Amino acid sequence: QSGAGKSTVIELISRFYDVQEGEITYDGIPILRIKKDALRGSLAMVLQDTHLFTGTIRENIRYGRLDATDAEVEQAAKMASAHSFIMRLENGYDTMIEGDGANLSQGQRQLLNIARAAISKAPVLILDEATSSVDTRTERHIEHGMDRLMAERTTLVIAHRLSTVRNANAIMVLENGEIIERGDHDQLLEQKGRYYELYTGKKQLA
Repeated sequence: QSGAGKSTVIELISRFYDVQEGEITYDGIPILRIKKDALRGSLAMVLQDTHLFTGTIRENIRYGRLDATDAEVEQAAKMASAHSFIMRLENGYDTMIEGDGANLSQGQRQLLNIARAAISKAPVLILDEATSSVDTRTERHIEHGMDRLMAERTTLVIAHRLSTVRNANAIMVLENGEIIERGDHDQLLEQKGRYYELYTGKKQLA
């Protein structure tokens, strides 16, 4: 649910602020001992709110890794399912982006965000409500891009839409800042608890 603490977990992992109690480890290393630049450089993020910059589409994708070649930019766009819409634009990859992407749809902006994450080659990917503000058809395009993006990476997915997480190795259900259930999709359905209620829309009778 909203306010359960999902995004706060990501902000702690990224060290936007630090834990006051307990410890977060990253590959067994306490993250307070990892330089912020190195930590954040190992994380690629696709967030609910996309942020694009004044410049071309090519430059915006390359922002994920500044030394990327033009061929790598296009490869990342194809991985993200963004290449086809880019090629339909009058100037293709050289199309100028205006005012945080005002000349693009929300779905197109999100596909560019995924391409930027794809080009970064970061070993850990964070998806925070990445499809929550798009229509169902666009969501399918974005999910195809995300499926390719998640291959060979450790991925943390935050989602209200449970279809986004049902194939995860481990699902954690948060409520009021605490993990109340943990398991894979089938295990959590068998428990007939909070995840079951959210997934089926049913409440178990006492």
